[in-house]
Amino acid sequence: MILYGHWRSLATYRVRVALNLKGIKAQVREVNLLTKEHLEPAYRAINPQGLLPALDDGKGQVLFQSLAIIEYLNDIQPAPPLLPSDSRARARVRALAQVIAADAHPLIVPRVRDYLERQLGLDEAARMNWIKTFALPALETIELNLAAEPSAGAFCVGDSPTMADILLASHVIGVSFFKLDLKAFPLVRGVYAVCSALPAFAEAYPLRQPGAPASL
Repeated sequence: MILYGHWRSLATYRVRVALNLKGIKAQVREVNLLTKEHLEPAYRAINPQGLLPALDDGKGQVLFQSLAIIEYLNDIQPAPPLLPSDSRARARVRALAQVIAADAHPLIVPRVRDYLERQLGLDEAARMNWIKTFALPALETIELNLAAEPSAGAFCVGDSPTMADILLASHVIGVSFFKLDLKAFPLVRGVYAVCSALPAFAEAYPLRQPGAPASL
């Protein structure tokens, strides 16, 4: 199994966490986001979308999109489960995950920030305002959902990590890279702290990957 990714890719981080939780070993092939290697023909031949991550399990066309990969890993290795067995709880996990994956993260990725700078001419202050506008409401939404669910447990849904926690952790890390204030989200910070204490999350942390700088 080959995972194509990069230390800076938060979507790749999600898959690393899922692999760690499942105890599945994957060979990592770096595709450098910073040098735009993901846009070159060699990688587009692997994933035509030109985005990270991609997972080649040797059984057919390469898998892409982090949520789809995580659900696939959950299917082929059911334990520990990353989606609850209860239908409503499973829908809740998917909804919380999609708050990040569908509504927030796509608007703050490098290709969007590059467009804001190079095509629209926005300065750094304007770009940071853009990031705050789209990154923080996702955490507010999750904070309110956690507050409204007294049985949430130590994690977003229950007392074991699910796909929702993986996505939440990825977004908290991304927001922290931009040095945004998270004081308004104590429940989010609490879940992230519990996740961070688990080896599966800690070992997947972006700055612990080969090629990553010591700090940002």
